[in-house]
Amino acid sequence: MSDQNKNHLSGETSLYLIQHSNNPVNWYPWSDMAWEKAKKENKLVLISIGYSSCHWCHVMEKECFMDEKTARIMNDNFVCIKVDREERPDIDQVYMTAVQLMTGSGGWPLNCFALPDGRPIYGGTYFPNDKWQEILLNLKDFYNKNPDKAAEYAQELTLGIHQSEIISASKDTHTFSPDSVKKAIDVWKNYLDNTEGGPSRTPKFPLPNNYQFLLRYASAHADSLLLDHVNLTLKKMAFGGIYDHLAGGFARYSTDSLWKIPHFEKMLYDNAQLISLYSSAYKFTRNEHYKNVAEETIQFLLRDMSDGEGRYFSAIDADSEGEEGKYYAWSIDEVKNIELPKCGKADPFKVFSDYYCMNDIGYWENKKYVLFRRNSDEEIALLNSVSVNELSNFISKAKLVLLKEREKREKPVTDKKIIVSWNCIQVSALCSAYQAFGNESYRKEAIKSMNKILQEASSDEHSLLHVIKSKTKNVNGYMEDYAFAISALINLYEITFDERWLTKAKNFTDFTLKHFYDDAEGLFWFTSDLDEKLIARKKEISDNVTSSSNSEMANALFKLNVLFEEKRYGEISARMLKAAEGNILRYPSSYSNWLNLMMNFTNPTDEIVITGEKADEERKILSSYYLPQAIFCGKIDNGGNLPLLQNRFQQGKTLIYICRNKTCKLPVENSQLALASLTAK
Repeated sequence: MSDQNKNHLSGETSLYLIQHSNNPVNWYPWSDMAWEKAKKENKLVLISIGYSSCHWCHVMEKECFMDEKTARIMNDNFVCIKVDREERPDIDQVYMTAVQLMTGSGGWPLNCFALPDGRPIYGGTYFPNDKWQEILLNLKDFYNKNPDKAAEYAQELTLGIHQSEIISASKDTHTFSPDSVKKAIDVWKNYLDNTEGGPSRTPKFPLPNNYQFLLRYASAHADSLLLDHVNLTLKKMAFGGIYDHLAGGFARYSTDSLWKIPHFEKMLYDNAQLISLYSSAYKFTRNEHYKNVAEETIQFLLRDMSDGEGRYFSAIDADSEGEEGKYYAWSIDEVKNIELPKCGKADPFKVFSDYYCMNDIGYWENKKYVLFRRNSDEEIALLNSVSVNELSNFISKAKLVLLKEREKREKPVTDKKIIVSWNCIQVSALCSAYQAFGNESYRKEAIKSMNKILQEASSDEHSLLHVIKSKTKNVNGYMEDYAFAISALINLYEITFDERWLTKAKNFTDFTLKHFYDDAEGLFWFTSDLDEKLIARKKEISDNVTSSSNSEMANALFKLNVLFEEKRYGEISARMLKAAEGNILRYPSSYSNWLNLMMNFTNPTDEIVITGEKADEERKILSSYYLPQAIFCGKIDNGGNLPLLQNRFQQGKTLIYICRNKTCKLPVENSQLALASLTAK
């Protein structure tokens, strides 16, 4: 490449952009320079979006963007911009919507062509090189010969982007009916896989917000069929190849209906939410397997996705040595050549292969197997004539042996971006695990992590950054950063009774109401009014692999209204739910966190107020039970500014008040009496 066409990504800090800095394509980062060049030269702009751990992004780079002939076509006829979707989700939202409108689907890599003013005219996801070259040449000719048609189509498409998530505004905040939740459940039940768990389609994503809601609904209504489905799903995911049986942690999704062969990348947001889900499920069932999965996943994140100072990395790649899943898969010869521990009088390899399906059931490809379970410990022990205790000891030792052997392989690359929203989800996960298991180290880690976020990503004006970094320009926080930060701060308050967390949550909330809230629709924009203006300003409404920023914020506003008795917060939360209600009933699995909010509005909320010297001890006991309808509030001494705490302290006593619908029962002095009151009909 000539100096004039030198790639412009080498100075970036995003791992994804750096990975493309040696491409012969003259990539630009998203910048005024790129758009000015497009306008000056009247060229179409390619906006190519992906992320560092995306397998098919790597494939397209290798096939297309490293090809000299293809790069020459791109450089001569287009201005090419590379975007890290994790760093700039606002850009991704706009052009993902465009591609979905054009093709009916989307994904990454996302490749969208736009006019020099940013309006899209064509796009898709992955393309093989011959098809890509054909598209490039055809688009060049079309734009040069038919500029008016291109502009007309771009205008129509841009209008579609603006209208894609417009929903009917409503000032009406009337009460919601429990029948609405039941109707949504009745629709949802038609799409459940009650044989292998999860949805009745592939690929299968964990979608933890779905199962948090389904568990809550099933437990509240004693729906045994739905409870069975939730437990089946949690078991199958933890038995599946999607779970790393050696090191803990979950891959992003399963490519098949059995949860067997994963797409091997590991994301912080998946694992953090799954910690919360398995912690909640443990509270309800006391299933030790759920506890083990949650704690192994915490240890995986601490060991492999943390800097040890409370910051958590965004992702681990699916590929190593140029192959997807190579780090995780095993051949029979590889396992046979490892000295496995003894297992009673049984053949160690046979026991191991039975346990992890190194047989026709667990076969993947190229003589490789992904560790995958189908049978219980009791079944495997009986099959191999060993005791369950012998089997358990054997598996524990064998996992360590194989993990040590796996450590010799070339590891997949870790993307060390510190994304504020995802780190806040992890703070909430640690709070959930602390409540479920009582491990004090989880509470300490949650506090340490939130302190890092507040120190490095928050300003005196109560604004947030999206990514914590030190060597490049900062990206302002998006609505997801504020929503998940506010939720994490509320969760921290509930496990510490330290009001400074709630004060910060309220400060962030008031900032979002000033800079993100759209009073016309009653929902929050994804970007603030302080941010760069794109061709469209979007709202994130439907829940996906994470809860949407609007549903998360609506749930947080509901809790803040209870804690602060701030009427406006409750009214906005109800108005948001009313705006989303129509979509909730049509597409319940895509609105599960909204359904959680609807249960808040249609079922009594338990305000658990604990005061006195042993307040922390009693809170610890009570919060270890599954009480999804409860909000905790308390103080050890006679301080505290929250309305719920006023006139609740008696010197020398620890008192627990259970309040519902602004009415409190007489206080009791221990958690067991309080629990009896909570569970009484």
